[in-house]
Amino acid sequence: MKMVRVIVSFLAMFFVNAVSAGVDDTVWKNELKTQFFADRSISETENIIAIEAPYRAEDAALVPIRITSKINQTNDKYIKKITLIVDKNPTPFAAEFNFTPLSGKADVAMRLRINSYSYVRAIAEMNDGQLIMAKKFVKASGGCSAPIGADLDAAMKRLGRMKFKLSGTAQSNEPNLAQLLISHPNITGMQMDQVTRFIRPAYYVEEVKVTFDGQPVLTAKTDIAISADPNFRFYFVPQSSGDLRAEVSDTDGNTFSQTYRVEP
Repeated sequence: MKMVRVIVSFLAMFFVNAVSAGVDDTVWKNELKTQFFADRSISETENIIAIEAPYRAEDAALVPIRITSKINQTNDKYIKKITLIVDKNPTPFAAEFNFTPLSGKADVAMRLRINSYSYVRAIAEMNDGQLIMAKKFVKASGGCSAPIGADLDAAMKRLGRMKFKLSGTAQSNEPNLAQLLISHPNITGMQMDQVTRFIRPAYYVEEVKVTFDGQPVLTAKTDIAISADPNFRFYFVPQSSGDLRAEVSDTDGNTFSQTYRVEP
């Protein structure tokens, strides 16, 4: 009898997950695919890119997402753009990342807000226009409406502060992993202020530009799904000493910048 109950429980769980996954895929097929890519053909494979995400998020407002590329960025063949979509978020568009051969790798990692059980999709556009998609189903809820902390005033005082971190000593003519940390509350417009108990209007980082010695490495357009205090990991290829520079703008028209000297 105990074994029967275990089997029934397993089948019920499998059925619920399958139904949930099917519903979410239907949202993509019936609405979002056409909305963002019209009638363009999209191949679903992990031969070009892959997406890493937890199946069940520990914190729906801080879900770690990592997109990795399976090809080198060369002048002849490279990933030009990656669009990140969260099917069930109030605003499904999470971010768009633009890369160049100088990126070395079209890899990017960040933390997302996920509002309900949903597929997270990464759609890569190659330099020849081909579209390739990878996806992961994530169990999370309430990420976009999670309350603003009581230290918002302190967060606003740090507004726009940025910091670069490199993984080890920079290597010439090789992809180097870098991290950009941005101090910004990234308010979604769905969150309650814990002090005033009012819903705060949306206020978030909407564009990030990273260059090395004036040449573009990574350009991002972002929306409310990006977590508070955005944190991006990406690659760049320094051919010699130079300046890694970030320029950031938010929805209130504020602009911030930070420069980091790289000495390979």
